Amino acid sequence: MALAIKVSEETFTPRQQAVLTAALDLLVENGDGLTMTAVARRASCSKETLYKWFGDRDGLLTATVQWQAAKVRMPYVDRSHLNTKALRASLEQFARDLLTTLIGEVSITLNRTAITHAAQEKDSLGNIVLENGPMAVRRRLKPILEAARDARLLRFSSSEEAYRTFFGLVVRDVQIRLLLGDNGLTQSNVESNIEADVKIATDQFLALYGAKANT
Repeated sequence: MALAIKVSEETFTPRQQAVLTAALDLLVENGDGLTMTAVARRASCSKETLYKWFGDRDGLLTATVQWQAAKVRMPYVDRSHLNTKALRASLEQFARDLLTTLIGEVSITLNRTAITHAAQEKDSLGNIVLENGPMAVRRRLKPILEAARDARLLRFSSSEEAYRTFFGLVVRDVQIRLLLGDNGLTQSNVESNIEADVKIATDQFLALYGAKANT
């Protein structure tokens, strides 16, 4: 049973972060070959310490996915001073973090491995990645969208629908093409266009959901 870990910027100590980084490196290198023994060896710590911190392998995997997903930061918004400029900055920060994280080798490897495990009903990695990756990330942006609706900057009936629209505008077909190994799309190509893609996605989202667009 994976341990329930509260995710925040301060969740993991620097030493734990080093362990989770080692675990991510091993996942990229070996895919299915992640073991407590291998992580302990790579991170120069004891297995007893790993079990104390994370409980078991699922707990370690959960923490590893959370640590990776934490790269997509929850935008800071002051509800008392929320305006169109602040909303745009928050949306663009989230989109930039999301794209940068999703196109990275770690995320691609995690998702490929999780998809394979889910198809084979091999273990709980698919559920771990789903709950602590995509689902956790959406929980960071939806409160911002709802705050903007309360401030009458956005108009929508469902924050879930609004989030899915924004996610689709930002990610488009980039993630699936990278997962499938599209030779016509490389990480460097995507990275070089991130700023332009972020601005276009945000413009399109505000055109669809911005209060002025719906008056």
